[in-house]
Amino acid sequence: MLGLGAPYPFDLGFMQRALVASLAVGVFAPTIGTFLVQKRMSLIGDGIGHIAFAGVGAGLVAGVAPLWMALLFAVAGAIGVEWLRSRRRASGDLALALFFYSGIALGVVLVSLGGGFDAGVLTYLFGQPLTVDGGEIASILALGAAIVATVIGMRRLLFAVVTDEDWSRVAGLPVDAANFALAALTACAVVAAMRIVGILLVAAMMVLPVASGQLLARSFAGTLWWSVGIGAGSVIAGLAASRIWGLAPGGSIVLVAAGCFAVVAVLKRGSGRVPFAEEAA
Repeated sequence: MLGLGAPYPFDLGFMQRALVASLAVGVFAPTIGTFLVQKRMSLIGDGIGHIAFAGVGAGLVAGVAPLWMALLFAVAGAIGVEWLRSRRRASGDLALALFFYSGIALGVVLVSLGGGFDAGVLTYLFGQPLTVDGGEIASILALGAAIVATVIGMRRLLFAVVTDEDWSRVAGLPVDAANFALAALTACAVVAAMRIVGILLVAAMMVLPVASGQLLARSFAGTLWWSVGIGAGSVIAGLAASRIWGLAPGGSIVLVAAGCFAVVAVLKRGSGRVPFAEEAA
């Protein structure tokens, strides 16, 4: 934690806890999002978030911690989407839509059975970092560390697969394993971040910082670093704004990230430089 002598607006304990948990999200969400954007699967986080909502409902019905049930449902759903896509049983968009609508419908049904949409359920939908406790912070940090460590260990393989899947198959790389790993990592990131920015906004933290990073960087590695920096900065500015002006913290964080993209896009307009992701296509 920052300590009692931390400056305003992070001078109170709940703000310090929110900052620690949110900074973790600001790092790991854009990290995995950089690979998803390069693979042109920017919306998968949104779809998996709706599947995770079904897990929240299942946890309420079964009396199990919603976080871990959401993780189970999200990983299973992410692997299911990738299995349908890889087997050509459905296109990527169609596979995502099938799980997207089924997940949200199942979530609504299960939540209604578990007692309805109370404040706790709304927290998972819209996020509320100001109320995270020590156990939730530990879970978020553990999942975030596992995501970042796995990405670092698999970075060369993941880069090859998301950049040119056909070439990677010809080169003999384990493409299917990499795709399933990326799907599972995305599911973990969604569940770890849902308590901070909410299921409905979690995909934004995977995409918006990366969109800005692509405009600023000239390489994939540069985009990754820019994305993480913008993600962390958006967290700090968003939480500060929420405390100063009494705004919803999850939405404020995402709006700052969106604002960063708008500013970068305007500044880069007319520069004539094409983002690296399009150059590599």
